[in-house]
Amino acid sequence: MGLRLDSGEKVDARIKGKRIRAVCGDTVMAEPIKNEKDWLITRIGARRNELTRPNMRGQVEVLAANVDTLIIVASVSPLPDWYIVDRYLCAAELMGVESIVVFNKIDLLEGHDIEIPELQEYRDIGLSVIECSAETEKGISELRRALAGKCNIVVGQSGVGKSSLINKLVIDSNQRTAQISSKSGEGRHTTVNSVMIPLIGGGYVIDSPGVRDYAPALSESSDAAQGFREIAAAAQSCRFANCRHLREPGCAVKDGVEQDTISYRRYESFKRVVNLTEKLSDNRY
Repeated sequence: MGLRLDSGEKVDARIKGKRIRAVCGDTVMAEPIKNEKDWLITRIGARRNELTRPNMRGQVEVLAANVDTLIIVASVSPLPDWYIVDRYLCAAELMGVESIVVFNKIDLLEGHDIEIPELQEYRDIGLSVIECSAETEKGISELRRALAGKCNIVVGQSGVGKSSLINKLVIDSNQRTAQISSKSGEGRHTTVNSVMIPLIGGGYVIDSPGVRDYAPALSESSDAAQGFREIAAAAQSCRFANCRHLREPGCAVKDGVEQDTISYRRYESFKRVVNLTEKLSDNRY
């Protein structure tokens, strides 16, 4: 495991005992091991927040800690899975951190009059959206300014160009990149383990492995509504305080969907999070 000391020096470290589970972004107590180059991590500091996901048993897995911003990358190719984007946005809302949707590889759309309605949906509810290209560097300056001085984590599907974007932002630009698989049309994993890298404008970025699916680990399915800001806002006007926004009468959320003030697609995404949380809850023991 890599460890960055207060001096900025990077060293290799081991963890003392099996009960300590450090993740990228953690602050830790560590000490040098006598007569060795490695350091020993003895304790993890208190976490401000955690990016989590459930495993198939419904247990919580922590992916990163103490982040300021989730950078959720989608791209022209491979085709975006907007439900995955929504789930990361849900996680950011529940963590209480900033989120930015980054739409990469827009150079592939040059010469084509194509609108991406999902990006406008995000703008309409007040989310930050940056359209960019790691190839032409369009939008990179805007992205650099948005990340400066913060601890950011870059997440998203495999193959969307996370490592290529990070190479434009960091001091040591040597992240590996890979092509889209010609057989499946899906991205290949080029980042195996999460790693924290210094940014040119100050701060850090955590490069995380690409995913084919993601869901936040929720304690209760009712928590999902707080992860969708437009649903949480509309829920204040529901007839019942414990409305689940599924089949209850007097539901302001369902009214919003019918009146097109809440995106039908986003509402379906919310229901998927609810259903998945309930399914995983049944597997807990």
